[in-house]
Amino acid sequence: MANVLAGLSNGRWLTRERVMIVAGITLAVTVLVLGFLAVTARSDVDILGRPVGTDFASFYAAGKAALAGEPGAPYDPARQHAEEQALFGAATPFYAWQYPPFFLLLAAPLAALPYALALFVWQAATLGFCLLVVRAIFLATGAPLDRLWWLPVVGAPAVFVNCGHGQNGFLSAALIGAGLVQLDRRPWLAGICFGLLAYKPQLALLIPVVLLATGRWRAIAAGVATVAVLALAVTALFGASVWQAFHASTAMTRTDLLENGGPGWEKIVTVFAWLRMWGGSVALAYAAQALATLAIAAALVWLWRSHARPGLKAAALVIAAVAAAPFSLDYDMTVTGIAVAFLAADGIAAGFAPWQKTALAALWLAPLFARSAGSAHIPLGIIVMLAALAVVVHSALDRRFIGGTINPR
Repeated sequence: MANVLAGLSNGRWLTRERVMIVAGITLAVTVLVLGFLAVTARSDVDILGRPVGTDFASFYAAGKAALAGEPGAPYDPARQHAEEQALFGAATPFYAWQYPPFFLLLAAPLAALPYALALFVWQAATLGFCLLVVRAIFLATGAPLDRLWWLPVVGAPAVFVNCGHGQNGFLSAALIGAGLVQLDRRPWLAGICFGLLAYKPQLALLIPVVLLATGRWRAIAAGVATVAVLALAVTALFGASVWQAFHASTAMTRTDLLENGGPGWEKIVTVFAWLRMWGGSVALAYAAQALATLAIAAALVWLWRSHARPGLKAAALVIAAVAAAPFSLDYDMTVTGIAVAFLAADGIAAGFAPWQKTALAALWLAPLFARSAGSAHIPLGIIVMLAALAVVVHSALDRRFIGGTINPR
């Protein structure tokens, strides 16, 4: 056992060759499975009777409603389901639309395209954005780029999960990563990236806390201005009533999707879901989530005000963005791929802290097993994220892993 723990601590088992082999295998499986679903689809419905890209159906239906002059319709479950059934057939399951109206600014243009093309453009463009951000992380950290640096990115299990659902994990990951890369050099651009996350506000919950704690006033101002501009654009394009419709839908989102675990507890990777999965009451789950979020926030403030290496700080904030939210699904763990990039670049450039390699490997692999483990009442996703966050914070206590800048000039 001692030898096993020592091997996990020093991470010598995680070689380049093993990383590339596993990434290549997962990429091949992703291409084969998604390719099979695509070529066997009929009228945008896959062989299992679901819209290709499943959750993307809700984005597309909401965009169609917005283009038809009914932007409030997606917030009415009956009308949203009727739109989905009109597009994909009467047997189509209900895919809820719970996003703030900001996301209609993307959904509407996508809905102007044929469905299959819209899905491809959406996933390809946002995954491409992710690749650019990962490359920027390595360049900013000063870590050398392997000639196959892209393979662990596109071969990550999170890519399979996100593409299978046609979800927005690539966009969320890229915005958080880009904001952190630009935070020191171009704080106004970082603020814009963070502000654009308003379409998924739960992932931005702790970003303002860190910005305030470290006095990043230009980034804060740019973020606030970005949200204000987005709100004005939404109101101008879709009318003020869309905000009323959104507000009226939040009760359903809270009770059906969060408190009652509408998507399935195995898909939700939060402390709240952990307690509910194990039979805890709603009140107990809220209390546990609140304590966890406060503890994570306190750890982040301490870490970001310390002299820890910026790569460790950035990785911690990325992990916390998903782990501290009360409602994050397994595809949201795509975001933690940016933490993997920061941890890898930081370790390659300046030396790996104890357990750092194992933490980044666990984060990379977790989306592959989180749902099946959840079905067995093992909340693997949140356990891995909290453990990885603990490793990063612990590394900051070691004086060997302090100093540096995210953007060396």
